[in-house]
Formats: sequence, structure tokens, C-alpha cells
Amino acid sequence: MRDPTPDLEAAFQTGLKAQMGALITIRNFLLNRYEKQVANLAIKHRLPSMHERIDYVQAGGLMSYSTDDAGNYQRAAYYVDRILKGTNPADLPIEQPTKFEFVINLKTAKEIGVTIPTNVLYRADRVIK
Repeated sequence: MRDPTPDLEAAFQTGLKAQMGALITIRNFLLNRYEKQVANLAIKHRLPSMHERIDYVQAGGLMSYSTDDAGNYQRAAYYVDRILKGTNPADLPIEQPTKFEFVINLKTAKEIGVTIPTNVLYRADRVIK
């Protein structure tokens, strides 16, 4: 999908013809505006979905595992502050995210007929009911 207004239904139909059994989305500036539509299509076609953004799960996606965006933005602000105060960017250490969030939407699981095992639910940072 490369068009600024993608035909998501056609994309899903293409995937279904190829026997797509699940949906995984990654951070993508093109799709980020269509969380609700993507989630609704996954539910309509009874596809389990895994997302890299919590927004999709809040819109109806099944689950996400992603970094804590608020924490990342705070760390980015720290780096900007250091650079603006004269620190050479090359002298700043490279950091990787340290906090990840696992979110499950139980309402969606029920709608698509998926049972989430209890041990998986216990591992979730947040469960949407």
C-alpha cells in the first residue's frame, strides 16, 4: 500500500486470498491514520492482530507490544536539552528503549473467537475489557 489513501479492503482481500491467518502492523506513517479501519477490518474477517502501537488496540485491535512512547519522548527532550546547552551529539550515548508495554483487548478477542490463555493475560501490562 503506497497510496496516501489506501484501499484497505482490497489489501485485506488480497491477503485473505493468499490465506492470511493473522495481521501484524508496524509503525507506518501511512497507516497511522487508519487504526480504527484496520482494526474493524481485522475483526470483520476474524483475524487476530498484533500491533506496534497501542492506538490500534484502543481502536479495536487484538494486542500490541510496543515501547513506552511517552518515556521515549521524554528521553528525546533530554537529548535536545543537552545539545542546545552545547553538548556535542557525538558525545551522547546511544540509548535503547527500556520499557515496553503489552496490551490485550479482550472485547476484540471475544468478537473474533480467540481465547487468550490466563498466563498470557497475567503478563499483559494492560487489559482492555
